[in-house]
Amino acid sequence: MDKRDYYETLNLSRDAGDDDIKRAYRKLAMQYHPDRNPGNKEAEDKFKEASEAYEVLRDSEKRQIYDQYGHEGLQGTGFRGFSGFDDIFSSFGDIFEDFFSFGSGGRRRNRPVQGNSLRYNMEITLEEAYSGKEEVIEFKKWGRCETCDGSGVTPGSEPQVCSTCRGNGQVVRSQGFFQIKTPCPSCNGSGRIIKDPCKACSGRGKVQVERSINLKIPPGVDTGSQLRLRGEGEAGELGGPPGDLFVVIHVSDHNLFKREGDHLYCEIPISFVQAALGDKITIPVIGAEDGYEMEIPKGAQPGDIISIPEMGMPGINSRKRGQLLVKLNVLIPKKLNSKQQELLEEFAKTEGIDRKKKKRKLFG
Repeated sequence: MDKRDYYETLNLSRDAGDDDIKRAYRKLAMQYHPDRNPGNKEAEDKFKEASEAYEVLRDSEKRQIYDQYGHEGLQGTGFRGFSGFDDIFSSFGDIFEDFFSFGSGGRRRNRPVQGNSLRYNMEITLEEAYSGKEEVIEFKKWGRCETCDGSGVTPGSEPQVCSTCRGNGQVVRSQGFFQIKTPCPSCNGSGRIIKDPCKACSGRGKVQVERSINLKIPPGVDTGSQLRLRGEGEAGELGGPPGDLFVVIHVSDHNLFKREGDHLYCEIPISFVQAALGDKITIPVIGAEDGYEMEIPKGAQPGDIISIPEMGMPGINSRKRGQLLVKLNVLIPKKLNSKQQELLEEFAKTEGIDRKKKKRKLFG
């Protein structure tokens, strides 16, 4: 089944600003939130659909790719939407506390929570995007404390159940006809109190660690491509799984080639004699040190484009390569030596042009 347009899903125009996007999602999330519609499959689907649209449109890079290439462009970045409600809640963090005064739909905050995902920006050359690349990347993140195994408690001790919320992580208060749940102020929503915190992590359960990963970039990546490394994000809370690491690719501009999808474009200067008589020239190409021998047809005109199949960029999900499109830039000499002048004068006569006449017809 085809996906709906994200702007249509959130009832937005394509020039909507960040605040408009957030307000639109807030309205739909409140309407279709699963805790307000228990057992309603249609409401659940609409909640997931709105959440996916919000995830894309709130992110400037994802939104730019979607605006240009649609749903298929996002698939090329590795974006697949959400697998379930827990995925939505963990991805948006505390956003539901901003939207709903009762938190993320009354769900207990003392459950295991997946760690934050991280982003790593990488710039590569067009040549590296063509052939692929292998590189070691280094970054810092919050990792699980090995001393306390992520519990935040000194080994041999146990956390105590919060007496305020009795371990629920939330407190309930009445306001008119409504009961509103908010994070417990005593335990900050964790449902437990640590009396004897781990000295290695000061009770956080996480410590700053340095990480090195050997990253393999496949051929054909483009600006905006994302490589998802599962489990390489920050450590989770209360035994939750770690987040993911997203490596976002930016391909730097090339001094000769321009790229559009899998096709490459370049402009090659030739003389007017080569254009008129035809010629074979060797042009630089990516992936071949000796270049490529290209034939210029007789009578080539300025701006003509010669298409060379299978000499463009490799497809990231296929073995087929794009085309190399070469635009001919015919150069007219500004100065001639005496021999060249003489030859062109003779050529002019064969065209019926008498340059010695003071008045000549422009045509005919």
